Amino acid sequence: MASIFPVVSLAIIVLVLMACTALFVPKGPQQVVVRTGIMLALAACYLMWMVTYMAQLHPLIAPTRSQKEA
Repeated sequence: MASIFPVVSLAIIVLVLMACTALFVPKGPQQVVVRTGIMLALAACYLMWMVTYMAQLHPLIAPTRSQKEA
């Protein structure tokens, strides 16, 4: 049975990566743009994965059998 554990554990990993991004982006004139872009990309990838994972766990439309298979 699937659980919420992968969603929470990956969220923690993404938050750690975001913290590393905030701390280790080199100084420069575009530091804020680079840092924001990387953090936004991480958040968007995580949200896309989480929505897909949760949709597979709890589908809106249940699968049905056709008459040919019965």
